Amino acid sequence: MELPLGAILRDLLSAAGGAPELLAQLPEQSTDTVTATWLTVLGRAIARGEARPEALHPRVATVAIVLLRNEFVMRGVPTAPDEVLVEIIDEVYLPLVRRRGTPPA
Repeated sequence: MELPLGAILRDLLSAAGGAPELLAQLPEQSTDTVTATWLTVLGRAIARGEARPEALHPRVATVAIVLLRNEFVMRGVPTAPDEVLVEIIDEVYLPLVRRRGTPPA
């Protein structure tokens, strides 16, 4: 399910392109909300033994979102191909947070 805020932020990021003044106007609150959500998800994964406790850090928690945002800004489009999403999660995010020895899902 797509949340309206996500669609709005993607559209803003896409439209911003080379306009740093527009990016500077994006609400800081949305960043805090995204970080809190990802920290909650990671906390649950840690509790289940699926993620390393060291992964519970705001920069680690949001790295997948930052990479996705970079795709939107660099490509100037509000969507990313499925293969990019899979690559970000499978090749970057999961190896970063997964507890060593945890088999891939």
